[in-house]
Amino acid sequence: MLPHSYELPAAILLVLGGALSCFAGYRLFKIVLGIYGFVIGAMLASSMMGITNTTGMIVAALVGGVAGALLLMFAYFIGIALAGAGLGAFIAHVAWDNIGHGDPPAVAVIVLSILGSIAAIFLQRYVIIVATSFAGAWTVIVGGLAASGDTTAARAASTGDVWILYPTTPAPGQKWLPVAWIVLGLIGTGVQLGITGRKRK
Repeated sequence: MLPHSYELPAAILLVLGGALSCFAGYRLFKIVLGIYGFVIGAMLASSMMGITNTTGMIVAALVGGVAGALLLMFAYFIGIALAGAGLGAFIAHVAWDNIGHGDPPAVAVIVLSILGSIAAIFLQRYVIIVATSFAGAWTVIVGGLAASGDTTAARAASTGDVWILYPTTPAPGQKWLPVAWIVLGLIGTGVQLGITGRKRK
């Protein structure tokens, strides 16, 4: 969590990084890994600092971001396996949400995560394209909402509501978000399969 004065620049960076991931994630996979590694590292490191310590939060975010970016960029195959595991876990949650209620059993999440990792290694191109398209689409949406000053997004971010992280559980009054995410993700997948992610001859 960054100080208020840094929210708009961070939101713009999220939109740009998300668009890069969504429409050119396969071609620029190492860069995309670096961007997401930076975001995850910055979030984890800055959350360890007190809200009133602005300088400490910024320094921690930069150090954690650089560490996360380097970790994912140099761990290319680990990044691919993690992308597959993430897709597997997401499928488990979506399937269980449509079948029953609540969280899926841990065994189902673990099994689908392992299968996703294995599939990602054998079907790298397609897994990378789908994962980067949909992750980028969600990043664009979250960044766009934050940049537009959406009060629901700001309130959800400050209270830790899960809809920021889970596209299938939108905030009340924002039922359009999953539809927009799926449409943008499919467009990104189509662009990558047809243009930016095509195999070079």
